[in-house]
Amino acid sequence: MKTRNTRQKSLLKDEMRHLHSFFGAEDLYKRAKQKDKKIGLATIYRFLTEAEKENAVCSYLCNKRMIYSTSTNNHCHFVCQKCHKKEHFSVDKVDFLKKVIPGEICHFQINVGGLCSRCKGAH
Repeated sequence: MKTRNTRQKSLLKDEMRHLHSFFGAEDLYKRAKQKDKKIGLATIYRFLTEAEKENAVCSYLCNKRMIYSTSTNNHCHFVCQKCHKKEHFSVDKVDFLKKVIPGEICHFQINVGGLCSRCKGAH
């Protein structure tokens, strides 16, 4: 389904190009609000939902909130089961998953739990 390209959608697409890392709907809203005082947060959420359907953004869950990226960066966390500290880490290859995924991997999110070095040393 092709949607019409409005002035606000053009503004949001342009502002999204300036966000080079992970961002939340609120981040895009703050940028867009500086140029269009009438734009609402609901418009931002509708735009991001549509952009995700069109594969223009990828969404990830981070700290119980949705974040987005215009690149296919992957999003990985290590969470300590004892102190609950969360750290981001990078994974470059997921070749082992290619054997079990019935399709092509374009991006991924991984959450790994365990004990951080500080809590592990406390045992």
